[in-house]
Amino acid sequence: MAGGYATRLWPITKTKPKPLLPLGKKTIIDLIYEKIRKFGYPIYVSTNKRFENDFKKWAKDKDARLIIEETLKEEEKLGAVRALGEIAKDLDDELFVIAGDNLFSFNLEDMLKFYKTKKSAITALYDVGDVELAKRYGVAEIDNDRIVRFYEKPEKPPSTLVGIGIYILNREAVDYLVEYTDSGEKRDNLGDFLSYLCQKTEVYGYPFTNGNWYDVGNADSYIEALKFYIEYDIGYIEVDRIVKIIPPVVIEDGCVIRGRSMIGPYAYIGKNCYIENSDVSESVIFDDVVLRKAKLWRSIIDEKCEIRNLELSGSIIGGHAKIQRGEL
Repeated sequence: MAGGYATRLWPITKTKPKPLLPLGKKTIIDLIYEKIRKFGYPIYVSTNKRFENDFKKWAKDKDARLIIEETLKEEEKLGAVRALGEIAKDLDDELFVIAGDNLFSFNLEDMLKFYKTKKSAITALYDVGDVELAKRYGVAEIDNDRIVRFYEKPEKPPSTLVGIGIYILNREAVDYLVEYTDSGEKRDNLGDFLSYLCQKTEVYGYPFTNGNWYDVGNADSYIEALKFYIEYDIGYIEVDRIVKIIPPVVIEDGCVIRGRSMIGPYAYIGKNCYIENSDVSESVIFDDVVLRKAKLWRSIIDEKCEIRNLELSGSIIGGHAKIQRGEL
């Protein structure tokens, strides 16, 4: 499921789909794809018309088919449940559903085994370990393995086990999904559908206890995911001898780094960037960016920006921006 418009990461995701954001040399959806292709199931990526060409480029060397939702902006989108309902009508089969912005270090084999023993709808759960944090998500009330009820962003969570955008729907659950979307019920959040499904049939939770999970919903969670997944990789670049590069970092081809610059740790630098006397750490910089006497920390800079004499912390800068101030 990759049809959202990721408004919390705007302006970056106005021109780039969130599942295709880099986490080093790989993108978010690359990591999901690698985890599921081993099972040999047909893989479908549901996205929108706005980002169709981006996903076509991604899918060229992948064993995956695209399903295109005919929307171009946030106000037009079908919503996750309705989009999935339309897919269910066409595929008419069991569905293994994963949110396209969902990052997790654990394997899915045991969840599949659990599904085969239960033969009922399954949703993956993760213990966030904090009641206040659980309020941001869909929360499961569990009786043994069965989900008694699913609460979407509750004021008083019954547990800290949250849904993490991974579902296995048997044929009965798929039929209920189609019924639900045709009925005009709440359509945007899959948690609402799970609440409905719990009233109709047995739904089980599968808690993952080993590994990490990242909901890449905002800049902070994106940077944290980058820190976990990034590896050390440097392309064909020009670097002055006094430049310091602190792994892990990824620096793409064509970059020029001059002067007393310090890159890393946890930095992604896109292609053809020019960096002079600047520090970059825990940040993502897209292609063709110019930095002169800049200091960046936990920031995201879109393509073709130019930043001079500036310190940025926790910032998101949209493409083609030129920002400068007096000498540092």
